[in-house]
Amino acid sequence: METNGKSPEPVHTGTATQDWTEASADPTYRAAVVDLLGALAYGELSAFERLAEDAKLAPTLADKAQLASMAAAEFQHFAQLRDRLAVIDAEPTEAMEPFAAALDEFHRQTAPSDWLEGLIKAYVGDSIAADFYREVATRLDSDTRALVLGVLDDSGHSSFAVEKVRAAIEEDPRVGGRLALWARRLMGEALSQAQRVVADRDALSTMLVGGLADGFDLAEVGRMFSRITEAHTKRMAALGLAA
Repeated sequence: METNGKSPEPVHTGTATQDWTEASADPTYRAAVVDLLGALAYGELSAFERLAEDAKLAPTLADKAQLASMAAAEFQHFAQLRDRLAVIDAEPTEAMEPFAAALDEFHRQTAPSDWLEGLIKAYVGDSIAADFYREVATRLDSDTRALVLGVLDDSGHSSFAVEKVRAAIEEDPRVGGRLALWARRLMGEALSQAQRVVADRDALSTMLVGGLADGFDLAEVGRMFSRITEAHTKRMAALGLAA
């Protein structure tokens, strides 16, 4: 998902200046990358399944075809991550497995009740996840960073969701209040999910809070989540909804 108002490109230091061969000599770093790619791969696979399911709720054939196209793009992203895990000698299913239950629970707790809620979930929820992974990517080696940023490219859902949601609100302004409440719920659930992903995996949390060279300190982790929140507020404005 495309994130509006992204921060300027950081100056890379330490691990971020190395390629995979150099950086992966550190076993803790390698474990963190396997965790990250596993979490991201399962997220992309889930996005594919969700978009394919949402296509059934599409009000028109054109909308159905658009969502099917986006689902196909998400599966291609999953395939890239799966193949990369295999290249670095990590079994893809084993890498994804630790994240399956938590992500499945997130989707169970935030199942949309209609077409518009599904669009909001894809736009808001997926974008928050993408913001989080982009933040993490600044600490990765050059090879892994390029892969992660590539699979986070917008599959077209952002502009599609904005167009459809704004049109629905214009047709019936009462829809806006319901969707704003739904988006706020998604925001809280998505941030909690991102924090759980980090907290549950020692190597990944070590990379974020400073246990590896050029990692974040705890204050920077707080600022990271503040930046994610600010980007969410801008996306809500694009939808015509109050954050």
